[in-house]
Amino acid sequence: MARFIAFDFGTRRIGIAVTDSGAMIAAPESTCSPAEWPQVVDRLTTAEPCAGLVLGQPGLISGDATHSSSHIEAFAAALRKRYPDLPLHLVDEDYSSREASAALVMGGMKKSKRREKGNLDKVAAAIILQRFLDQRS
Repeated sequence: MARFIAFDFGTRRIGIAVTDSGAMIAAPESTCSPAEWPQVVDRLTTAEPCAGLVLGQPGLISGDATHSSSHIEAFAAALRKRYPDLPLHLVDEDYSSREASAALVMGGMKKSKRREKGNLDKVAAAIILQRFLDQRS
């Protein structure tokens, strides 16, 4: 089997999540800067077979564009160009950061750890990835 890799794109950081090899469970992986993503994703796609990429896009259901829409569309285009053999799935990311914040609180993470840059982003990516998995079943 192969896993999926998901992204919560931000202009400062990109949250990354992966599934297990059976593509059943999403888990936070890491964060990287927009400049670092090619190396990080290359490493992830070569470490284990990859079934596809998942990208959170705001307003996908409502059709409303946001201030980040153009940046996310450019990132999607870059992913498609670099990985033409991997399907790219767009998933609505609305409220994923709020859900991630709530999950970190409910999980007992201390406030100081929640403030660390990147923790929220990779958990948001895992939420986006889990939404994709839930839609498939």
